[in-house]
Order: sequence, then C-alpha cells, then structure tokens
Amino acid sequence: MALTEMKVRNAKPGTKPVKLSDSGGMYLLVSPPGKKTPNGSKCWRLKYRFNGKEKVLALGTYPVISLGEARENRDVARKQLAKGIDPGEARKAEKLTGNEKAANTFEAVAREWHTRQKGVWTEGHASRTMQRLERDIFRCIGTRPIAEITAPELLAVFRRIESRGAHETAHRARFVCGQIFRYAVATGRAERDPAADLKGALTPIKTRHHAAITDPKEVAALLRAIDGYQGSFVVKCALQLAPLVFVRPGELRQAEWAEIDFESAEWNMPAERMKMKQAHLVPLSDQAVTILRELHALTGNSRYLFPSGRSFARPMSDNAVNAALRRMGYGTDEMTGHGFRAMARTILDEVLQVRIDFIEHQLAHAVKDPNGRAYNRTAHLDERRKMMQLWADYLDGLKAGAKVLPLKRAE
Repeated sequence: MALTEMKVRNAKPGTKPVKLSDSGGMYLLVSPPGKKTPNGSKCWRLKYRFNGKEKVLALGTYPVISLGEARENRDVARKQLAKGIDPGEARKAEKLTGNEKAANTFEAVAREWHTRQKGVWTEGHASRTMQRLERDIFRCIGTRPIAEITAPELLAVFRRIESRGAHETAHRARFVCGQIFRYAVATGRAERDPAADLKGALTPIKTRHHAAITDPKEVAALLRAIDGYQGSFVVKCALQLAPLVFVRPGELRQAEWAEIDFESAEWNMPAERMKMKQAHLVPLSDQAVTILRELHALTGNSRYLFPSGRSFARPMSDNAVNAALRRMGYGTDEMTGHGFRAMARTILDEVLQVRIDFIEHQLAHAVKDPNGRAYNRTAHLDERRKMMQLWADYLDGLKAGAKVLPLKRAE
C-alpha cells in the first residue's frame, strides 16, 4: 500500500535500515542512528532500471522534502526515463552545470583575478582594489554569470557610483572591471569585454597631476626653505633627502636602516615595498650620505629612518612631508611629496640632458631593453651613480645662487 504522511512521520529508526515502499518504485529508507545522524534519518529513494541496469536516485530527505514533494520528484524522474534520459546522470549534469555557473560569476572570476594580481601589487593597493569591488560592484553584479553581463548593465553600476558624486571612482571601477573581463576572456569564461564599450560614456573628469615645482629658480627657493625648516629634525631630513633620491613618498617614509649600505653608498629597496614588486637600487650621492649619517645619530636604533614622533616602532605619517610643505607656505597646488619625482625627471631631462632611460630606471618605472626584457636593478648602475651625484651637485648650485640656465632639449 502507498505511504501516508502519518506513517512516514511515525516511522522509527531501528538497528537496521528499513525500506517503506510507496509506489512507482519510490520508497522511504529509514536508517539507524549514526555519527552524522544521531536520531537516524529518513531518505526518499527511487529504484529504476536504465539500459538493463538497476539504479537508485536520491529524491531528498524527510521532513525537508514531504511525501507529496518526493512524489513530484519521482514523477519528474519517470518522465525523464520515458524520454530515454537517465535521471541520475541528468542530476549529475545539472549539478556540474550549477557548479560551473557558480565558478563563472563576476565575483568568482574577479576574486580569482585579484588573487593572481596581488602578488605584484603593494598590500595597500590590493586591499583598496578589493574594497572597491566589494562596495560598488559585487553587490550589483557579483552573482551574475560574467559572460552574460552587458554594457548597459555595467553602465548602470557605474552610474550608481557617479550618483554619489564619486566620478573618479566610477572611472577607476570601469578600468578594474575591464581588466577582470579581459581575464575572463583569456580564461574562456567570457567572449568579450563590455567595459570597453563604455569609453566616453562616463562623466569626464579632469586629470589631476601631483603638484610639482620644476622651474630651477623656484626649486632653489624651495631648497633654501627646506634647509630653514623649523619643525622636527626627522621630518627636515626627509625633506632634504626627498629631492636627492626622488623615490615615492611611501617608499621614503618606510625606509629602513637595514636597507642602507653606507660603505657602498647605496639604498637597496626590497621588492615587497615597491609599487612594481621589483627590487630597486638607489645610488646615494655624497650629500645624501651626509644627511643619512646625521639622521643615523638620532634614529639609528630604530627600524626606520624616519620613525613616528610617537613611537620608534612605526614609520612617520604618510602626511608628514606634505604637512611640512604646507607649514613652509607651499599650497597643495604648488608642491607635494610626490612632486620631487616630477621635479627630478623634468630637470634631469630638459636641463641636465641626462639620457631618459637612465632617469626612468632610477624612477623605478617599467623600462625595457631593445629585446623587450625588463632591466634588472643594477642596470646602468655606474651611469646612474654619476647622474645622482650630478643631480645633487646641481641642487647645491641652485641653493648657493648659481646661475643655471634651463636649457630645453633640442627637438
């Protein structure tokens, strides 16, 4: 006789599995208690034959799946059998398709891309990128199959970001999404990059460059102002060293004494602290070594060249140099800590006429040789050492009031 809801509910597990038959090959399997099921279990099963072989299909567990629902699942399976379809194999294919779809959602692909990329990023950049994705992108299209996302759908996401006035963030989001879609194309999860179709669709933003002083006469005034700085000696040393080494502000403030080689007059910067995740070498001019020796007498017992004013265990604030520039009277539209890089690049090229690849390599930019290979950290070291001393001597001349003509490179 067919089962009833009451009979199913009152079935008690014993010491051995018990089968309670229903109809159409379906039965309830009542199993004894076990480690995973201390109260026993009641599972719906369908026994059927396909291509002469007897098989069993799981239809769900009671009481999650009621008697009526189990019969509906049985009827679906029997219809598949009538069409020559093995319901067990169909279930496996459906599960596989579901897993594949889950692995190919925008969020899944984005996280995979991020994991592969963060090895060549700084920790801060990797963290900020993921935070933007989680805040602005995943909540809108994270569960969508990446291959099905269209340009209008993507534009709606960016318009939502723009609606809160974050136009620059919207442009950054489009750039990052473009990288993710291109990764999806390369790995066979998408046909094309819809973010590329949105070029020109977002509200234009003005490109903002780091404010920098590049006129030699104004540089001379800045250098004299730095020498007369009345604030912290540690910050003053950072200000004096910044134009001589022209590294990125974060690389300067996190510099460690273990990286400084006084004997070789070199600053060996490890790959993990560099933006491009490549070790970098900065030849130190005589002037730079003098500043470092004076600083070492004060902070040599610290891990950092420029420790925080509150603790030697931490580097100084990322705003310390910029705050000092403001204190000296230089506005945000005049000079920034990052501006020392533009200052050096411009004057070394246009005034001192140093080879541009020497300058770019010293700036730790991506420079490749004629065969397309990236230069290593010691490439052109002798030439760069001469360049750094030439640059330091030039700056000394500016401070002393030497007449230096800004000669443009001939075109």
